[in-house]
Amino acid sequence: MQKLKKILYSALTCTLLLNVGLPANSTEKEVKVFSGRHYNTDRSVYKKFAEETGIKVRLIEAAGISLIERLKREGKNSQADLILLVDAARITNAAKAGLLQSVESKSLENDVPIGLKDKSKEWYALTRRVRVMVANPKVVDVTKINDYTDLADPSLKGKVCLRNRKSPYNQSLVANQIVNKGESETKSWLNGMISNISQPFFPGDISIIRAVAKKKCGVGIVNHYYVARMLAGINGRRDALYSKRTTVITPNPAHVNISAGGVAKYAKNRAEAVKLLEFLASPKGSKGLAAPTFEHPLKEVNQNPIVKDFGEFIPDKVTIEDLGRYNSVAIKLMKEAGWN
Repeated sequence: MQKLKKILYSALTCTLLLNVGLPANSTEKEVKVFSGRHYNTDRSVYKKFAEETGIKVRLIEAAGISLIERLKREGKNSQADLILLVDAARITNAAKAGLLQSVESKSLENDVPIGLKDKSKEWYALTRRVRVMVANPKVVDVTKINDYTDLADPSLKGKVCLRNRKSPYNQSLVANQIVNKGESETKSWLNGMISNISQPFFPGDISIIRAVAKKKCGVGIVNHYYVARMLAGINGRRDALYSKRTTVITPNPAHVNISAGGVAKYAKNRAEAVKLLEFLASPKGSKGLAAPTFEHPLKEVNQNPIVKDFGEFIPDKVTIEDLGRYNSVAIKLMKEAGWN
């Protein structure tokens, strides 16, 4: 039974180990990256870093929660040098768990905007993603939906679809509302929105976009780049057609989340990890990560025509630290409202 559990755990983590960049005999320097980002295009950024610095990148990819549990379990025996995670809650929880270490770097302080980095200098944002609403104009009046709070309007009874409560993106959205509007108002919003749910909660953002397109519901909440990827045909022709039936609505100001990185607490190659983190957070590195994935770099809007068609967005003033701080309260309120 114990052996079976180990096999299942390995299958679930979907870990991938590979060398990126230089031949094995060309340098003794390396950096081991444990990444919760799952984009093949990231590897081209690592390759450029290796070519410019002579530092080989060894990449291990797995689900964010699996990475965190692995790092906790391995402790001082961990081989991780640099940790990359998506969502505010994931990176701040990693810091709270003592998995990261403080970094003194002028370039990181200059390249990463205020509100997108840790005050203790343990993590820094690398890319940005906007939580938007996607609606079917044949099911709902899109002119009456401007903000997340509008999804609590009684006129949308049976027309709202949401990803399940376990989604860190939704937890951060609720934390965002708590910071902006307080617990009481957030409770009222949650109760109203959950009462408008059309059917059981969805496992992912893409399934929500498909449901909206098929008129199974009228409006949902997703990360902007999921819609962009579908429109670009990355998920196939059918999903491209589905996404064209929907309208993207970006609140103003909008809730912005991140992917971020930090140097591992027990990094064996600390100097190399800092160099790679600086490279990824630089204008060139951030754009290299964000452009092909339809995310936004740290200091500009993704220039892809598909993303630009979603319109301009103004980030609200909630910091990533705020989102992490109120994550547990957000989960509590979600449970109480019946967000399963």
